[in-house]
Amino acid sequence: MEPVYRTIIGIARVVFAAEGLKFTVKGDEHIPATGGAVIAVNHTGYMDFTYAGLPVRTVKRYIRFMAKKEVFDNKISGPIMRALKHIPVDRAAGAESYRAAVDDLRGGELVGVYPEATISRSFELKEFKSGAARMAIEAGVPIIPVVIWGAQRVWTKGYPKRLGRTNTPISIAVGEPIQPFEPAGELTAKLHATMESMLHGLQQDYEHPAGAYWVPARLGGGAPTLEEANRMDAEEAEAKAARRAQQ
Repeated sequence: MEPVYRTIIGIARVVFAAEGLKFTVKGDEHIPATGGAVIAVNHTGYMDFTYAGLPVRTVKRYIRFMAKKEVFDNKISGPIMRALKHIPVDRAAGAESYRAAVDDLRGGELVGVYPEATISRSFELKEFKSGAARMAIEAGVPIIPVVIWGAQRVWTKGYPKRLGRTNTPISIAVGEPIQPFEPAGELTAKLHATMESMLHGLQQDYEHPAGAYWVPARLGGGAPTLEEANRMDAEEAEAKAARRAQQ
């Protein structure tokens, strides 16, 4: 029993209903009823971790997300994150969080990761880090690919949040488990190709207004291309490093 997690999920469902969010979930039969698994999720918005938890509730399970340490340091979100048994990630020293995630996987938990490591401004899949693959290999558990489309319309990087009643449709797809039989590099490439195909499949059944900021350039939208977005991310990282150096 996890009273805190159950309470948070109950509150989230009330909020989703108030916002009028319209969820379409397919493939949730691929969520294992028992045992550890890496839940790999694409990252387009600040709220998509809350949506990623919906498919696993079919088998009454919970996800332990890996999240940046700053979220745990916050006096409001920190106690909640710890109560939900999420895993803090210190990007300057990630070995401890990696080990905690592997231990959780071996203990039968579902561990949620964003292989892109940050929100994709282009809403296309960025290059994947190898952490998800390495954890799955070391723990001997499958990777469950999950793609979400529409979350960027609620709240994403660089745009105002839209947390009112927007009636936004959000599509979620869960793929078949990927067993960790290849080396980390090959497994990461396989995961990326699988999630990209799944994402394009979700987009086929979704309406994309021309020029909208949340629509990829590939689909006629106003989002930057993947190359442009990567350049923006690099410039932002350089600016942050410069500010840290001055402190």
